[in-house]
This record gives sequence, C-alpha cells and structure tokens, in this order.
Amino acid sequence: MNSVGIIIGILNEGFIYAIVSFGVYITYRILDFPDMTVDGSFPLGMSITAILLIHDINPIITLIVSFLIGVVAGTITGIIHVKLKVRDLLSGIIMMIALYSINLSIAGRPNLPFYDKPSLFKNEFTKNLIFHYDKGIVTLVILTIVVVLCKILLDEYLKTKSGYILRSVGDNEAVVTSFAVDKGNIKILGLAIANGFVAFAGSMYAHNREYFEISAGTGTLVIAVSNVIIGMQIMKRMSFMKPTTAVIIGSILYRAIISYAMGIGIEPKNLKLVTAIILLIILVSNNIGKKSIKMVKG
Repeated sequence: MNSVGIIIGILNEGFIYAIVSFGVYITYRILDFPDMTVDGSFPLGMSITAILLIHDINPIITLIVSFLIGVVAGTITGIIHVKLKVRDLLSGIIMMIALYSINLSIAGRPNLPFYDKPSLFKNEFTKNLIFHYDKGIVTLVILTIVVVLCKILLDEYLKTKSGYILRSVGDNEAVVTSFAVDKGNIKILGLAIANGFVAFAGSMYAHNREYFEISAGTGTLVIAVSNVIIGMQIMKRMSFMKPTTAVIIGSILYRAIISYAMGIGIEPKNLKLVTAIILLIILVSNNIGKKSIKMVKG
C-alpha cells in the first residue's frame, strides 16, 4: 500500500474511533465514570446495522436506530448504578456482559457479513463517485462530514443548560444542586448520550467493514481512553482548542501509532498489547508532568 493509501486508512479509522471517543470523553473526562458498557455498545451498533441492512433497511435509518439503542444501553447502565446503587465499574461490566448475549441474539451468530447489501459507503450514489475517485477517498469524505456533524452537535449540546449541568457533575456538584437537579439523573443522561455515540460509531464501523463481529468491541474502551488522553495532552499546549477537536486529533494520532507499529512488523495479535503499553506510557508521563508542576509551584 502506498503512503497516500496508508494516510487515508489512518484517517478513516481515526474518524470512526473519534466518534467512540466523543462518548468516552463524556463518561471518562466529564463524569469520571469508567464505563465498560462501551465494549458492548460498540458491537451493539454493528449487530443492529448488520441485521437491518440484511433486511434492506435504509443505511441512514440504521445509524439512527443504532444511536437510539445505544442510548437505551447507556440508560440501563445508569439506572443500575444510580437507582440500584451498584458501583460504577461493576454497572458497566454487568451491562457489557449482558450486551454480549444481546448482540449474539440480534445477529444470530458471531460473524455476520453483508457484502452484497447497499451501505453508507457502498450505494448507487457512491458507485458513481468511486468511478471517478478512489474508494478510500470517497469513504474519507463521508466520514469527515459525519464526524464534523457529530462534533458540532456535541459542542452545541454542551453549551446548553443541560450540557452545562452535565459538565458540572464532575467538576462542581454545588452548581448541580443550585439548579435543583438530581445528580443521578444527570449521570444517567450522560451515560445514555455517551453510549449513543459509541453505538453510532459501531454502526459506522460495520458500514465500513461490511460485517458484524462479536469480538469487535474488545478493548474499545481502552482505545477510546487513549484517544481522549492523547487529545487532552495536546489541548494543554493549545488552550484555544475545543476538547472535541482534541479528541479527534488524539484518535488520528493513536491510529498513526498503531499503523507504524504494524509497519515495523508487529503482528496484529499483539496490537492490544501495544495499546496497553501506549496507554500506560501516557498515564505515567501525565502523572510525572503533574508532579513536576507541583514541585515547581512548591
């Protein structure tokens, strides 16, 4: 594959996981909630998309349905945590385990291809474009439009009163109390929106790969957290940058690192290990940076 093809591949994967990272930004960064539901809601979007496309449902509808079902999954996680008083990590794990069986039930089997069905990236309109342009470029253009729309929608939501209260849950509980709003309900809302984004990304991933795979969600949370942390580290040096923009950049950089790792001969089976090492290095360097700042201030 030439360098242009590699770059396009990095951007395509990076944009899909950037949408996942929008959701994880809400749970990990705003709510401080380690939501393992993500590893189940990503393939949830894939399974819903696969079965709907097989039944000749409009590709756009599959994206909307995936988002809404992801919202339901996140809401259930929130209810388990808030209403049933189960710890945050365990709530996500319970839902992740449940979604494994649910995803299998939806798809009917662990692998479900739909190569012969029209999708977001393969339809009558894109066929005409691909005749003139490379398939990867057409996919990149569509993904760019979708990611920008998701970013704008999230940015605009965070500017609303509801978004402001959501951001306050992790930073200043007194503000939430002053609005006479139940903190638990806001957590449920945040988890719902977050998993909606993740399932939506899973749907996009399925459209791109043209199949459902039950194991596709394994490690999704770790990858997304890595994207968010890389993005936030960049944002520290560029205060003018919005968090959502930083997350997109972080996702692309992460995919570039993985692509480089594969380029130097690291086998695909070891990529999860590479991901774990990258995350560990980022976290350790972040902690060292914080200690250095404290020493200087001290």
